[in-house]
Amino acid sequence: MKTKNREIAVLITCHNRKSKTLTCLQTFFEADKPDGYLFDIYVVDDGSTDGTTEAIEKLYPTIYVVRGDGSLFWAGGMRLAWQTALDAKEYHAFILLNDDVLLNKDFISKLITTDEFVLKVDGKTGVYSCATIDDDTKEFTYGAYNVTKELLKMRIHIVIPTDTPQKCDLTNANILWVSKETVDVIGILDEKFTHGIADFDYSLRAIKKEIPVYLTPNFGGVCANDHTATKKMVHAPLKDRIAYLKSPKGMSYSQYLFYIRRHFPMFLPIEFTTLWFRTLFPKMWAKLKNKQL
Repeated sequence: MKTKNREIAVLITCHNRKSKTLTCLQTFFEADKPDGYLFDIYVVDDGSTDGTTEAIEKLYPTIYVVRGDGSLFWAGGMRLAWQTALDAKEYHAFILLNDDVLLNKDFISKLITTDEFVLKVDGKTGVYSCATIDDDTKEFTYGAYNVTKELLKMRIHIVIPTDTPQKCDLTNANILWVSKETVDVIGILDEKFTHGIADFDYSLRAIKKEIPVYLTPNFGGVCANDHTATKKMVHAPLKDRIAYLKSPKGMSYSQYLFYIRRHFPMFLPIEFTTLWFRTLFPKMWAKLKNKQL
């Protein structure tokens, strides 16, 4: 008897990065596809004016493109893509991708290998991040992290990929596999988050429900670190620094504090103080952190 193919929904959101988006899609289509799996791609174009939607529809007519109005940001766009997929059919799993990732040809096999490993070890499926590196430095950029709690501070430590899957606390969604069983329990990205933080929150919510959260073996793609604006804020006027503090694409003040209150309430006072110290005294903060500016 022929085994039914497992259908996977691939979720992407984009805004005015036509070249990057198309390159990401190209690397996906060039990636190796294991037998027994079928892939549907859902792209939310959040109000692009650079012809992204038109280019996708011309080059990849099988992709489901959903148009946004420009107000969704990353988390909102991913929620719309995810919900659209959920409304369309029942999927075995979901792969969340950032549109600036250049995918390795074997990235799908890393995710599937991890899924099989986790099912065997934990007895259930979960959430798996696949790490990325910078194309120039070859250093880690996104992937997974562990959290340690000290007396006055929580610390986040990068988990470097090895040859085997590793448990972790936090995951980036640059390349992220989420099983159907996970969605059945905790749903999709929380609506309380506009842009960033939503992926960290998702992995912590999964852990609270005893859902396995892992980093896949080795690296799955190339992606530059786009969190470089913080260094520029050191020399910006106070008005701009406060705007950055509150911006969804900056430090996302209110949403970050909500995230801390939800998952690390004992550290809320120190995190509140840290955000304002970084904003009001950026040069002093930089010296304390030994940053190269």
